[in-house]
Amino acid sequence: MTLSLYEASVPSYLQTLTAVSGVLDKGLAHCRENGIDPEGMVETRLFPDMLPFRFQIQSVVHHSLGAIEAIDSGVFRPPGELPQHDYAALQALVGQTREALQKYQPEAINAREGAEIVFEFRKNKLLFTAEGFLLSFSLPNFYFHATTAYDILRSKGVPLGKRDYLGALRLKT
Repeated sequence: MTLSLYEASVPSYLQTLTAVSGVLDKGLAHCRENGIDPEGMVETRLFPDMLPFRFQIQSVVHHSLGAIEAIDSGVFRPPGELPQHDYAALQALVGQTREALQKYQPEAINAREGAEIVFEFRKNKLLFTAEGFLLSFSLPNFYFHATTAYDILRSKGVPLGKRDYLGALRLKT
C-alpha cells in the first residue's frame, strides 16, 4: 500500500480540526453551564512561560491550512503578529480552516511530492521536501498545539475525554 502526500496530511488535519471544533463547543457549553466567561479561557496557559489557548488554536490553523498553502507555494513562514481572537472568533477560524482544506484536491497536493519547501524564519532557512516538511515538521506541530489546546480546556474543568480529541475515526467501510 502506498500513502499519498494528500492522504498523509489533509484527512488527518480535517479529522483533528473537526475534533478541535467539538472541543471548542464543549468548552463553550461548560462555560455557559458554570457561569464562566469564555474569554478567560482564551488567555489561559498551562504554565506561565507557555503561550495561551488563543495561540494554540491559531497554531493548529497555521500548521494545517498554512502548511498546505506552503506545499502549494514552496515557502512556509511563522504567521507574524496574530489577531487577538476572542472565543467565538477562534471557533469561526477553525470552521473556516476546515472549509478551506476541503477545497484542496488530492491531485494538486500529490503533484507537489518531492517539491522543495523552504521554512523561513528570521534570517534562517530550512530546506525540506514536501514529504519531510509535512511529516517531520507540520504534522508534529499541528498535533502538539491541538493537544495543548485540549489540555488547557481540560485543566479548566471542561469534561473532555480521549474520544473528543480523536474525533471521527476513518474506519474501513
